[in-house]
Amino acid sequence: MTNNMKKIGMSLLTAFVGGAIAVGAYKLLEDKSFQGMGLDDRQKVYFANNPSSEIISSTGALDFTQAAAAVSPGVVHVRTTYNRSASSGGYADPFGDMFEDFFGRRSRPQSNTPAMGKGSGVIVTGDGYIMTNNHVVEDADKIEVILTDKRVLQAKVIGRDKNTDLALIKIDANNLPIVKLGNSDDVRVGEWVLAVGYPLTLESTVTAGIVSAKARSIGILAQDQINPRDYDPENPPVNSSIESFIQTDAVINRGNSGGALVNAKGELIGINSAIASRSGVYEGYGFAIPVNLAKKVMDDFIKYGEVKRGFIGVTFQELNADVAESLKIKEINGLYVSSTVDGGAAATAGIKKGDIIKKLNGDNVITSSELQEKIGRMRPGDKVQLTVLRDGDLKTFNLTLKGAEANKLASNNSSVASSEIMNTLGATFSPLKDADKKKYGVSSGVIVNSVAPGKAFDMYEVPKGTIITGINGRGVNNTDQVNAALSATKNNMLSIQGITPDGGQFRFTFPVK
Repeated sequence: MTNNMKKIGMSLLTAFVGGAIAVGAYKLLEDKSFQGMGLDDRQKVYFANNPSSEIISSTGALDFTQAAAAVSPGVVHVRTTYNRSASSGGYADPFGDMFEDFFGRRSRPQSNTPAMGKGSGVIVTGDGYIMTNNHVVEDADKIEVILTDKRVLQAKVIGRDKNTDLALIKIDANNLPIVKLGNSDDVRVGEWVLAVGYPLTLESTVTAGIVSAKARSIGILAQDQINPRDYDPENPPVNSSIESFIQTDAVINRGNSGGALVNAKGELIGINSAIASRSGVYEGYGFAIPVNLAKKVMDDFIKYGEVKRGFIGVTFQELNADVAESLKIKEINGLYVSSTVDGGAAATAGIKKGDIIKKLNGDNVITSSELQEKIGRMRPGDKVQLTVLRDGDLKTFNLTLKGAEANKLASNNSSVASSEIMNTLGATFSPLKDADKKKYGVSSGVIVNSVAPGKAFDMYEVPKGTIITGINGRGVNNTDQVNAALSATKNNMLSIQGITPDGGQFRFTFPVK
């Protein structure tokens, strides 16, 4: 062997040994560097050091093979077990099947055999954090995760949030396949998406469709917050859910709950959560929680052990032609500020009743679900910009969001803030005309202009056209008086009286939280 060949051999050996040492050192540093990082930062480190994991969109040729191959290993089967006391009881669903349950929900057998449930989950960190739905793991006595390599590992719940139907669970494992987090703000109606999960009795399944709509509110989270065993038709609970679903026509069914909705580049844009179906199986409408909201909730669970939410401190009405007419304004797009919480973020910044919210941080805001979802991704102390229309001019205000407790204290109400109650009612009002007061023989009243799905009035079946004559024993003639009456709520019990559209009188009392 010549001296030159020996030198070449030694150089190669040195390079291989040096490379191995570098890789080993990097892995040690990588594990330590993850400590204290949020999900976004963890994933940036991972994918920056693994460029081969980047997927190039191939929608031009309608070929989703790369995206499916990249995502499928990171979507797992979640299997749950429930004892009889938590899973049975023989009660009927008081809401019928307009939205046929969440499609991962367990059955409730009439026997002593433990109930079994199934759903899906998405691995988002290599050390075992998994996103799924709250309703997949709620009340479960045992949670098992079945990986694509057939391993079965027991999982523990890190956090659950009914208001978004999200949960974070964890398994004890390392070097797991990760699904890359995308940006749901960039999702466009009409773009191709894939749904990955474990539907019905099938194994890992991939289906394709398009994004049909964004910022959809369907009222299903409010329905699921009610425990049928404790349900009182006379006193249904109020709703504090955040719904701003991505709607898709990709085929999803029961068992897909908690699974992945990804774009053509293999990036997670949503957690599949619900279907609209009268038959209980796919009928064309599926709904996913935007990943940007999910990331914030998951980070809260990891950092704080609970969800931290910031509040603007306003009540508002979503404008349309009918609402604008009742308010005697010309603007039909935006969110009309009905009231502000004293000392709340909006009032402190200078926002007033009658302002129309048009933009949040420079982005147009048209629907209440858009605003709720974007604010739902923020925490107390976060700063935002609200652009409102006032007297024909656009004005921008800088707000510092406050926590729920601060809003309650600022309202000088030892029970629940009037702004919170107004939002949970889910109705808009306008003054009752003098002619109608004379017709019905009342001295006060406001008429219900609209009812939001899933909110308290919707659950009570209080329809548009209902006349509200009194709240908490006080007569009401306009939204100011409505808010003043709501602030008089004591011991978290709200009393409302009025007249139905067909002329019947009613009075009921229900709890607010």
